[in-house]
Amino acid sequence: MRVKRGIIGIRKKRKLHRLTKGFVGGRNNLLRAAKETLERSMAFAYRDRRLRKREFRRLWIARINAAVRERGYTYSRFIHALDAKGVGLDRKVLAEIAVTDPKGFSYIVERVSQS
Repeated sequence: MRVKRGIIGIRKKRKLHRLTKGFVGGRNNLLRAAKETLERSMAFAYRDRRLRKREFRRLWIARINAAVRERGYTYSRFIHALDAKGVGLDRKVLAEIAVTDPKGFSYIVERVSQS
C-alpha cells in the first residue's frame, strides 16, 4: 500500500505559491526555484527595511543643509545650536518645515542663531 502525503505538505506548497505570486517564469511555480527566490527576496526585504531608515535620514539632512545654507549658516552649526537651545525638533520635522514652510524655517534659524 502506498503512502499519500498529508495536508501539511500541501499547505506548505500552497503557502510558497501564494508568497511567490507575481515572480517571473519558473520562479513562481517550480518548488526549488520558488523557494530559493523567496528566501533571497525575504533577505533583501529585511536588509532594505533598515537601509530605508538610513536613506531617509540622509535625505532629511541634505534638505536641512540646503535650507540652512540659503540663510548663511551651516548644517553642523545649526544642529549644534538646536541642541544648545534645547529645541526638541528632529531632522524629519525640520526637513518637512524647510520644504513646506520656508518662513517658519527662517524663524527657527533666526531664533537659534541668536546667542
